[in-house]
Amino acid sequence: MIQTWRIDTPEQTLVLAATDAKLARVVYWGPVLAQGTDLGVLANASALDVAAGMLDENPELSICPEASQSFPGQAGLVVFDTTGAQIHPKFRQTASDQEGACLHLTYADEVHGLTYVATFTASADTNMIVAQASLTSQAPVRLHWLAAPVMPASQAASHMIDYAGRWCGEFQEVKTLWSAGIRLRENLTGRTGHEHFPALVVPELDGTYTRGGAHAFHYGWSGGHRMVAEELSDGRRQVQFGAASGIEKTAGTTFETAQLYLTYSELGINGCAVAFQRHARKHIVTFPDPNRPRPVHYNCWESVYFDHNVPELQDIATRAAALGAERFVLDDGWFGTRDDDTRALSEWTVDARKYPDGLNPLIDHIHAQGMSFGIWFEPEMINPVSTVYDAHPEWVLGDTDQILGRNQMVLNMALPEVRDFLFGHIAAILRTFDVDYIKWDHNRVLPQPDAAQTRGTYLLLDQLRAAFPKVEIESCASGGGRIDFGILQRTQRVWLSDSNDALERARIQHSASMFLPASVTGSHVGPRHCHTSGRVHSMEFRGWIAAQRHMGFEMDPRELTNEEAKTLTEITAWWKAERAWLMQADILRLDSLDPSVLAELHLAQDAQIFAVFANKIDSSLQTLPRPLRLTGLDADALYQITLENRDAQNRLSRGPAVLKLHNVTLSGQYLMHQGLNLPWSFPNQTWVIKGLRQP
Repeated sequence: MIQTWRIDTPEQTLVLAATDAKLARVVYWGPVLAQGTDLGVLANASALDVAAGMLDENPELSICPEASQSFPGQAGLVVFDTTGAQIHPKFRQTASDQEGACLHLTYADEVHGLTYVATFTASADTNMIVAQASLTSQAPVRLHWLAAPVMPASQAASHMIDYAGRWCGEFQEVKTLWSAGIRLRENLTGRTGHEHFPALVVPELDGTYTRGGAHAFHYGWSGGHRMVAEELSDGRRQVQFGAASGIEKTAGTTFETAQLYLTYSELGINGCAVAFQRHARKHIVTFPDPNRPRPVHYNCWESVYFDHNVPELQDIATRAAALGAERFVLDDGWFGTRDDDTRALSEWTVDARKYPDGLNPLIDHIHAQGMSFGIWFEPEMINPVSTVYDAHPEWVLGDTDQILGRNQMVLNMALPEVRDFLFGHIAAILRTFDVDYIKWDHNRVLPQPDAAQTRGTYLLLDQLRAAFPKVEIESCASGGGRIDFGILQRTQRVWLSDSNDALERARIQHSASMFLPASVTGSHVGPRHCHTSGRVHSMEFRGWIAAQRHMGFEMDPRELTNEEAKTLTEITAWWKAERAWLMQADILRLDSLDPSVLAELHLAQDAQIFAVFANKIDSSLQTLPRPLRLTGLDADALYQITLENRDAQNRLSRGPAVLKLHNVTLSGQYLMHQGLNLPWSFPNQTWVIKGLRQP
């Protein structure tokens, strides 16, 4: 007997089938099927042949592949009883419930007292399917590995794309050819991590940003993950995502994966990226005031570091506001006896030496400049040199002789007394002062991965948000070390990287747009001399790179020349004028014909306006720029094209490129097939092109 289920969004269909009450398997995941499709016939059509030298049947690649069924690849569940003996479940269906966009499948192994539940929920408005698995046991068991519902990977794909990185070098795309065996990523740092972003993209037939089919996955968990992309000897492929193996430290009776976000698009990798961006905006991130325009940030870190002086900070605030800043964020160094990074973490009281009258004189001045006030915390961390450590060394996670990270250790967030302590001190600051924003940092990896640590942090964030619903929170972890949909369900902004180098930022932002909309992606104009790379970039380049996401400044405004201040003020004013649609736009990466040009098209939700940011990141091999093909436009419509920063052209650019001279009206078909001829420029230059659809 065959049972079938289908889940649809406007751009994809997922079909599952099961035989004789066994675990369901995915028999189709791709473009939308006709509503009259006979799913039983489809399930039968998916059956594979059996050849010599094989088992007499093909062990099923189910949503939780079982070793007990002679499955030759990685099992979806690895569990032990309390004596250490491994359990090999054999599940059979006990219930299925499909109501609207949600499907629940329940299975039991009566011999071992286990119940497995898989849930699939479709979001029609974002083209996203969200999958999750849970395991319950009648007796305590030790969980080593539980995958979210396991998906097949397309055999039409030649390669896969996942993400590596490092501090100041996040979201590095890694392309790996499919071959027999396993592509395994396991993040044991205890946080999402710079090193292994929890995602995978599988383009079909060498699809690109703008063409071809693609499947994409993201695991929304902040505590370290495991990804398995496996090709079996018979050619079948599977993709598994779950929390890092072995991070459930104690036996239990109830376990649950995080949510696995799944999408397919025929519109190239961009189609998947748009699904993630829209899902983040509509269903993941909740803003305290959704109608408030995203404010231009000013963060004082790279201007004063730990050297806080109220008159000096007031002067900086005045200058930042004059440049266009709308929120002032006071970074590390305002509390305890915090004069450097060796001491006082966890002493969340205002430093009376630096702020003898408290924070209000600074906050009042910031408000007088028309800006709101934000403040930095690093709640999960503690310095061994601190009064809190002296009083409670037992609050530390891990051994006392562990390797420190930035001179700090980690508080054990699984302990209720730790969370109570932190909530009390953070709440005291939020109640005493007019704070509308927290920069929440996390500057070291854990001494050992532990799922309870992540759950404890989630609990604290949830408690604070419930108590202070008007306060916005940014997730920062040495820059981009904790970015995922799990943390974004509790925060409203991410600090993408500690690198304010505009050249590096251009690449990091470009890759991260696969999953992150502009509205949550912080990007700041850094100092003229970048503190993390040593490079020097023009203000125009720094400004336009920041204007491609949620814009801010993070440098000492006292260093600016009059010309730099003028340029930054003008770019900021442009961003403010466009942000209402720009922060809700879809980011479409362009298939650039010139590898030296990293280009994106930001398309408004109503498709009436777009902006192209063409970042020249290197010297071209040829003399002149290659045409830049656009995407996502109406082929039959006409668009008025304006080069927004026409004044930035170089004297060595001497020809009659039309964009340099005046606006031009062109069809969507021309723009997408022939493309635009950009003016010549040196590297480290951004061209900003605005398009308006004509009536």
